[in-house]
Amino acid sequence: MEQRYYIDTSVFGGYFDAEFAAHTIPLFQRYKNNEFTLLFSTVTQDELLNAPEKVKEFVKSLKSENTVFLEITDEAIDLATDYIKEKVVGQTSFADCLHIAIATINHADFLISWNFKHIVNIQRIRGYNSINIKKGYKQLEIRSPREFENYEDD
Repeated sequence: MEQRYYIDTSVFGGYFDAEFAAHTIPLFQRYKNNEFTLLFSTVTQDELLNAPEKVKEFVKSLKSENTVFLEITDEAIDLATDYIKEKVVGQTSFADCLHIAIATINHADFLISWNFKHIVNIQRIRGYNSINIKKGYKQLEIRSPREFENYEDD
């Protein structure tokens, strides 16, 4: 079964960032090799409005047949609101919570992000997943692009 990776806005920007490109470019190469379906959402689309032009062009260049666009739903808003109510993160991180909620509700195999403060953070991951379980959802695997590298045997 093909895996579904929800990729947040930070990863698209990471493609062009000197600090993150070495791990982000191989992730997108795997995407180009049809190794997974890319999920992104209205939240990502809205955040990309303020991105540099080269990031916007990169996103537009992605193959539509391997990409699933996800809308914000009332269910996602409710779940994201629960993350805030339970103090996993503060109110200013609502967009981050929407990324988590949309990925959870849409059965992403992984959410991939470079946001270590609000998303790829062990305390936050435990908080998001405790609420997911309490609400009847499965746990969401949250990782950075660094963890998706292929290592060839020497």
